[in-house]
Amino acid sequence: MTMTRQLTRSGSATALATILALTASPLAALAQETQPAPQETPTPAPADADGTTVQLAPAEGPDTPDDATGTAASDPTSDSFAPGTEDQPGALAASEPAEQPQVGSDWPFWGGGPMATRFSPLDQITPDNVDGLEKIWTYRTGDMPSGKTEGKYSPEGTPLKVGDALYICSAMNILSSVDAKTGEERWRYDPKVAPEAIPYGASCRGVAYYKTPDAPDDQACATRIIEGTLDARLVAVDAKTGEPCADFGDNGSVDLWAGIGEKVPGWYAVTAPPAIVRGIAVTGAQVKDGQAEDAPSGVIRGYDAVTGELAWAWDLGNPELTGAPPEGETYTRGTPNMWTQATGDEELGLVYLPLGNSSVDYYAGNRSEAENQWSTSLVALDVTTGKPVWQFQTVRKDVWDYDLGSQATLIDFPGKDGGGTTPAILLPSKQGDIYILDRATGEPLVPIEEITAPKGGVEGDAYADTQPSSGYHTLRKDDLTEADMWGITPLDQLFCRIAFRQAAYDGIYTHPTADRHWIEYPGYNGGSDWGSVAVDTDKGIIVANYNDVPNHNRLIPREEADKRNLKPINEKQNESEGGSKAEGAGDPQAGSPYAIDVNAGWRAPVTGIPCKQPPLGGIRAIDLATGKTLWDRPLGTARRNGPWGIPSFIPLSIGTPNNGGSMVSKGGLIFIAAATDNLIRAIDEKTGETLWSDVLPAGGQANPILYEQDGRDYLVIQAGGHHFMETPVGDYYIAYALPEE
Repeated sequence: MTMTRQLTRSGSATALATILALTASPLAALAQETQPAPQETPTPAPADADGTTVQLAPAEGPDTPDDATGTAASDPTSDSFAPGTEDQPGALAASEPAEQPQVGSDWPFWGGGPMATRFSPLDQITPDNVDGLEKIWTYRTGDMPSGKTEGKYSPEGTPLKVGDALYICSAMNILSSVDAKTGEERWRYDPKVAPEAIPYGASCRGVAYYKTPDAPDDQACATRIIEGTLDARLVAVDAKTGEPCADFGDNGSVDLWAGIGEKVPGWYAVTAPPAIVRGIAVTGAQVKDGQAEDAPSGVIRGYDAVTGELAWAWDLGNPELTGAPPEGETYTRGTPNMWTQATGDEELGLVYLPLGNSSVDYYAGNRSEAENQWSTSLVALDVTTGKPVWQFQTVRKDVWDYDLGSQATLIDFPGKDGGGTTPAILLPSKQGDIYILDRATGEPLVPIEEITAPKGGVEGDAYADTQPSSGYHTLRKDDLTEADMWGITPLDQLFCRIAFRQAAYDGIYTHPTADRHWIEYPGYNGGSDWGSVAVDTDKGIIVANYNDVPNHNRLIPREEADKRNLKPINEKQNESEGGSKAEGAGDPQAGSPYAIDVNAGWRAPVTGIPCKQPPLGGIRAIDLATGKTLWDRPLGTARRNGPWGIPSFIPLSIGTPNNGGSMVSKGGLIFIAAATDNLIRAIDEKTGETLWSDVLPAGGQANPILYEQDGRDYLVIQAGGHHFMETPVGDYYIAYALPEE
């Protein structure tokens, strides 16, 4: 199987309408959060020959060896894992898998069902009748920016639907439940998150639902909603009433700052819901990028979903620490973190963690062996012990902020010539590669290829000589050329062409430079980001939307950074700057020899027009069995884009940057918003043709869901907007359905 590199290229970039439309494409950022972190584990075995997959422990369970030397894994029933000790918490997870709610009439997980496929088996809405969709209800959370939060909202919310209720979180973590049929609010709970806690933006991507085993229905918090907050708490409320769960932590709240160190608002935050596996709520946190080597730890922790008790901690820099640090100490600082959504595997008792890069993204010379070992990896963790079982690293010595942003999807991967299926995990990446791995071992089910990395950069031998590349499929396009540079006028195009010639660029994995700019392509937002992919498990089709924008970066020598007064968030900094700029724009990277400037999306000065010709984003259908492209098209029209930010209102499909993901239905439709044109659309899964669209009252940078209530299928999307994407901000959740007969 060969990598598919086909992608639509715009041959009409010189057409006036297209040029006018694209010039103000909001690419300033598709803002990225910081990276994930490891946990307490035996000293990791060295990477295998290709440096990609490392088997750390057999997947059978805690009684089998957990490292390459055959050392027995910790027994959760032994004295060393006895519950109640502060530094060695007990293994609180159930030893047997519990029955999981399934997607269908409900949407009980952030990714739809427990496999995170974002596929609905509902088929009431079809290509033949989708143009009859009408707006049924609109719910407004009331959470809008003002004062200190003005210009800092990027909600990115996906609701859950369980029973007859939707469960929603707003940008500032206000929880609410609404009637799935009418959109009427039933309850709301405000955890009172302070504006200072906002990192890049105020975002809550969703919540987790948990049913307490064997609890009677009338018991308080028999079913509960758990969310992570921007001020680093886990909050649990009763799913029926919205009242805090008194048995969870301190009256419904667990402080995630415990063990992290000095509390610096905005540096450590949670934007993704926890993954609950065998009764353990597993969470990481966003650590704001580019601030300092001595950043908060990226520790991953598991908490009892009923009591909030710490079950285990995985600190990659201190594998002996399995619980809370001793008083006065912290988890290892500066390690990779997990800011995005994990995936639970109830059957195997594993949780799959997409880890990010180190706290200094663009300089690797000072990194520890542990950072090099774990950064930008998918790690399978045994949820009963908190110990890694295997890891798969997608970038070696990552200096491009290519952290794993997408949630991994569990699939049954078809064998060759109809030879059965293998339980597998599908992993998208920001550089565009899509990997297929054995779910239990992490071994690639399709061969991994190698890319020889270019020479150059500021670190010499600190770089990796080669980088892994998927032999299954990549969303990545051909390398940029000078001919890809363009503009609204000949002068704009000339500026971009000169900048291209002056920059260091030798294709993907061009190393960072300080004496001149270098081009990073794809940029740090894609390929695939947090919106993830959808998989039609009936037809065997992957649906992947993607970004196709470069970044124009330069390392800033420390002397120059000091003259520019670039300081990390924990030092004196204007409070109003928090969350107001894109990651990478003048980040200090304190402790390293260089700060960093990133022109996210590479826009020309003054006009803000992109230097790369369109399309800047697209959507693709891929055959699951073969990895071959079925169709590919630009995603996003020019209706809201134009020179100097003036909307052109041209409905031309040009392909804009996008933030958010899709879902696919058995009815043969792909539903997606994500682009900067404020449209939600239904796309024919067979052809890629848009069959229906509607204008949203704010940006649709979120993932849609589909559910059934009282015999009627409902499509719901958050129209919350996104300040980095420069789309209008709102507080809307909107439901669509076919007319009742």
